[in-house]
Amino acid sequence: MEQHTIQLPDGRIIDDWSWLITPDYTNTVAVMPDGRILCFRQTKYAISGTGIGIPGGFLEPGEAPLAGAQRELREETGYEATEWTPLGAYPVDANRGAGVAHFYVARGLRRVAEPTADDLEEHELLPLTLSEVQAALAAGEFKALAWAAAISLALLHLGMLTGCGWLDGVTRSPCK
Repeated sequence: MEQHTIQLPDGRIIDDWSWLITPDYTNTVAVMPDGRILCFRQTKYAISGTGIGIPGGFLEPGEAPLAGAQRELREETGYEATEWTPLGAYPVDANRGAGVAHFYVARGLRRVAEPTADDLEEHELLPLTLSEVQAALAAGEFKALAWAAAISLALLHLGMLTGCGWLDGVTRSPCK
């Protein structure tokens, strides 16, 4: 945590603006060959009970976001992907810092190893259909904002929130 001095657009100076420094991180919406999304049922210290999450974690010092996303997917799930689509990089808190979230969709998954993540929380792999993902999102089961945002962006990218679009080249229904 730092205290910054900032100048507002109207010229006022604030001497004690709180700024939170955390590492940048990634979250990946991993689409399995059968179209299911690779999620986790897991616990996290800051959420109540269990929730549904997606692969991701902090970037290592000097690590590029895509390399970090690929590493986290492999460590947490044992899968690698052949196709990566960036969904954007977003400051976590536009006023207070807290790092940048880098979101991806990964396709062309193949299992290459057992998961090796040393996360402190327990989690179980939970492949969900697109309908199950949409229902879980609507029910608030993606309890961390980053997970909900990444899933929402991925569903928009895949054309599934509006019921039109494609997934792995298969047309689901015509767009209106």
